[in-house]
Amino acid sequence: MKRRVKVGNTVIGDGNVTIQSMTNTKTSDIDSTVAQIKALEDAGCQLVRCSVPDEESATALKEIIKNVNVPIIADIHFSHKLALMSADAGVSKIRINPGNIGGVDKAKYLADYLKERSVALRIGVNGGSLDSAHKSKPLAVAMRDSALEYVSVLEKCNFYDIVISAKSSNVKVMLDTYRLLDKACDYPLHLGVTEAGLYHTGLVKSAIGIGALLCEGIGDTIRVSLSDDPVKEVEAAKDILKACDKYPYPYCEIISCPTCARTNIAVKALAEQVEEMCKDIKRNLKIAVMGCVVNGIGESQGANLGVAGGKDKSAIFVDGEYVESVANEDILLILKKYILEYKEK
Repeated sequence: MKRRVKVGNTVIGDGNVTIQSMTNTKTSDIDSTVAQIKALEDAGCQLVRCSVPDEESATALKEIIKNVNVPIIADIHFSHKLALMSADAGVSKIRINPGNIGGVDKAKYLADYLKERSVALRIGVNGGSLDSAHKSKPLAVAMRDSALEYVSVLEKCNFYDIVISAKSSNVKVMLDTYRLLDKACDYPLHLGVTEAGLYHTGLVKSAIGIGALLCEGIGDTIRVSLSDDPVKEVEAAKDILKACDKYPYPYCEIISCPTCARTNIAVKALAEQVEEMCKDIKRNLKIAVMGCVVNGIGESQGANLGVAGGKDKSAIFVDGEYVESVANEDILLILKKYILEYKEK
């Protein structure tokens, strides 16, 4: 178990994996930033980071925080002063990059300042902006060492509310780095593949990098980095957590086959309709939509509800047991009946 780090009303390192995202509005545009944060909250985001490139942005944070419920993290590069201003504005955590924030003296001053205000700190190492002192090493080793060097400075100041990230756009480097960090310290780890790209490519990279580590028991909070609407980052993060059996809330899971020449029913359309019917169900429910009997019977028997497609009629399963055969044109109606029964249980 990792150390517990309190970030506003959220705890990182308590055994659950928290979901983060980052606004892409101008932070100085208070109305737009608040609107985007609220959309992220509604999507299930638990922590939101805002970039603070200037004093106007740092000043805006105070008003932004008044109008949202989720803890706000200030993303700081280059300017020690902006970190202090953000702490004064009431953020719950500061993210700094050791490669560009300044020397040891500034780190010590920042640690004391944050400790007095109960503000946590993320040491965010990035493969593209390493301190020059570490650049001769293999990249994964260099990122680990850069993060831990900064940790040691903070520890000497008796500051321990630390979260660590060490992101790379290269998935293998990212995996290697986090594995090294997990062995080297007990601070919570923030996982992510940085600059992962557009939606499709970014989702694949993030699912591989974040998902592999989560399945190994590594990682305490995640951000899926996409060149897209930040709400999509949250949706993707939830899907990754579900696939890794790390999502802590009840949800409905739809499994469906990829279809082939044996398929007897319109699997894609049916699965989409079932998914839509189940989107508001807040309980663990597994529904299998399978196009034929080859894997359909077995998958349906492992689900709460299932259909295995047949030529004219299809078999319906409830809690692993065959219950009836229905005409293919009636499948959706029958599944809806059983879904409603489950919803009311």
